[in-house]
Amino acid sequence: MQIQSVSIEDYISKIPEERQKAFKKLFDTVNDNLPKGFEEATNYGMIGWVVPLATFPAGYHCAPGTPLPFINLASQKNFIALYHMGLYSKPELLDWFVAEYPKHSKKKLDMGKSCIRFKKVEDIPFELLAELSKKMTPDDWIGIYESQYKR
Repeated sequence: MQIQSVSIEDYISKIPEERQKAFKKLFDTVNDNLPKGFEEATNYGMIGWVVPLATFPAGYHCAPGTPLPFINLASQKNFIALYHMGLYSKPELLDWFVAEYPKHSKKKLDMGKSCIRFKKVEDIPFELLAELSKKMTPDDWIGIYESQYKR
């Protein structure tokens, strides 16, 4: 389920009311803890953070001329999702997150390759996600991206 929006505020206003407060808190948690250099964006029917073209002119190889995506948040039909490309591409970061998760939540981790799903807003481990958000700088992400995608 994609939410078509023109801004982050517009996106959040279209989320079901019972999720809006937690979603906004999750947005603020990530935004307040990301290293400098990422920019907020609306893309792919989600909101998130990218490495801007001014920093990485090559941009995203799947969509030439667009910034390199890093983290996205989405309100899906049955859950809130956080997509973190660092978890997908850096095994030691994924291992750290999987090991830390049980220390912050009694719920089983519901995760895909880069997607962490939260079916209930009260189960979102904000402190852990704040810590995760601090773990990679734009330069770290560019280095990983370039090493895994040879142009």
